Amino acid sequence: MTGDLFPLEGSAFLAEGSRLELDNGEDRIPGIRVVRAADTSVTLSLALDDVPPPGAAVTLRGGGTPRGRYAIRGTVTSTDENRVEIRLIGEPEIEQLRHYVRGGGGENVLLVRPGEVEAIGWVHDISENSVRAHFSDVDVRPGAPMVLRVQLGEDVVEFPAVATKVNAIRQRVPARGPLMVELVAVFEEDERQAKIIRRYVLRQQMARARAAASA
Repeated sequence: MTGDLFPLEGSAFLAEGSRLELDNGEDRIPGIRVVRAADTSVTLSLALDDVPPPGAAVTLRGGGTPRGRYAIRGTVTSTDENRVEIRLIGEPEIEQLRHYVRGGGGENVLLVRPGEVEAIGWVHDISENSVRAHFSDVDVRPGAPMVLRVQLGEDVVEFPAVATKVNAIRQRVPARGPLMVELVAVFEEDERQAKIIRRYVLRQQMARARAAASA
C-alpha cells in the first residue's frame, strides 16, 4: 500500500489505529477502527450488530484530498466476534466527493443467476452502487453472484452484482405462504447507469415533495 503511485495519505487511511468508513451496500458505518493492517488485508473492530458475514463485498473509505476520499474494495474472509478480516482488492483509488442518492421503491427487478430460474421481485431502494430488493421463494446466500435488471421509468439498468446481506422469513399468517427474501446487493458503479439512477431517484424525490406541498 506504500508504492510510488499513492501518496502517504493514500496508504495511511488503512494504517493500524486509523478510523475509516465501511460501506456494506446498505449502510455506511463511520468510525471503524483498523486493528491490523497488511499488504493485502486488514482487520477491523466493529460493533457486533454491524459485523458483515463472510463473503460479503464491502468498500472502505477514508483519508482525503482536494479531489475526494480514498476508497478500496474488499471481501470479508472471516469474523471473530467483533473482529472482521477483509481481503483487499486492488489499490486505493480517489473517489470524487459528490452527492450520492438513494431512493426509489416498488420498481420491478429481475434476478438472474447461473443454473437458476429467473425471479421477479421489487425494489425497496436503489443507489449508484447498491440495491435492496424483495423476492419470493429464492435461495440466495451472502456472497452469491447474480445479474440484476431494474426498470426505472422508461429506462432499464442491468449490472453484475454480489449479495452482501440476505434476510428470509416464511409467511405464516393467515396461512403458511411463500418464503419472503430481502437482499442487499452491491455492484461496480458504471457512470452511464449511475446517471440514469440519479436522474430517476431525484425525479421521484421532487415528485413526492411537490405532492406533499400541494396536500
